[in-house]
Amino acid sequence: MNNPIIILHTDNPGASLDVLNERHSDLEIHTCGSYQALPEMIESVQAEVVYSVRFDGTPKFPRQPLLGAPSVKWVSVGGSGTDHLNPWNADTMIVTNSAGVAADMMAQYAIGAMFHFSLELPTFRAAQQRREWIAGQVQPITGKTVLILGLGQTGMAVARWAKMFNMYTLGVRAHPRPTENVDNVYTTADLPSLWGMADYIVVCTPLLDSTRGIVDADAFASMKESAVLVDVSRGGVTDEVALTNALEGRAIRGAAFDVFATEPLPADNPLWGYDNLIITPHCSSVYEGWDLKSVEMFSENLTRYREGQDLVNIVDPLKGY
Repeated sequence: MNNPIIILHTDNPGASLDVLNERHSDLEIHTCGSYQALPEMIESVQAEVVYSVRFDGTPKFPRQPLLGAPSVKWVSVGGSGTDHLNPWNADTMIVTNSAGVAADMMAQYAIGAMFHFSLELPTFRAAQQRREWIAGQVQPITGKTVLILGLGQTGMAVARWAKMFNMYTLGVRAHPRPTENVDNVYTTADLPSLWGMADYIVVCTPLLDSTRGIVDADAFASMKESAVLVDVSRGGVTDEVALTNALEGRAIRGAAFDVFATEPLPADNPLWGYDNLIITPHCSSVYEGWDLKSVEMFSENLTRYREGQDLVNIVDPLKGY
């Protein structure tokens, strides 16, 4: 059995180590709780496997020292996104992710955002702050159409939850095929004709050259004025200038965004000022225990690695998933 040297690179290393030691107590496992210390640790211990969480954002992430270390053969990403590592050489290094660990939570975030607008919560909250009793009306999401961009683990979870409320589901993926809980599946080339069909649009596609800016000014111009856009993908998939213009001109009803091109979102960014936009700090996948579930997935994959079996959740750098 292979006995690789492991680094747990996470801001919660103690708890992660406890999980890993339950199954791999015989291994040499090191913990690293900062970006700055990772390159030196890799060099000093000659780590073969690094489990890494992007816990302090992308700009400072030590990508090159990690990917350029000759000893490192496998990087296991604690989340689902791997755009902070791309590109890498798949012939010399394996990159896996933890897709699926937070899929249901992110789907619930999306459904919650839909209800936020369908139940007119912003209007009623504003009236409450004015101590004003107003005439009101709420709307169901039942029977509405949701367009889901990206049918990976998160997108399929969104479809599953949407079907619980009897919504009509449209899905977009690079290579269309019948997908459970999705009424119709399309390719990205079909998007111009799909924007206007949706009452709700949920973006959960990886950030790739082919998806960067895919929700652009033309997309917003094609959407219903009553549409709500929910983005839990990666900053850059939605054109934020186009989003700002759409919110300013009330081209859509509203939006909920958990991801931005620059994070933290700068205090002077105009997006903060729109009452028809929900801003959350990239937390739609963060719930109590998510990190330990991710390490548990890594632990199971590590067993496969040690036994020479195929790993699960291997990411193709060209596809981004």
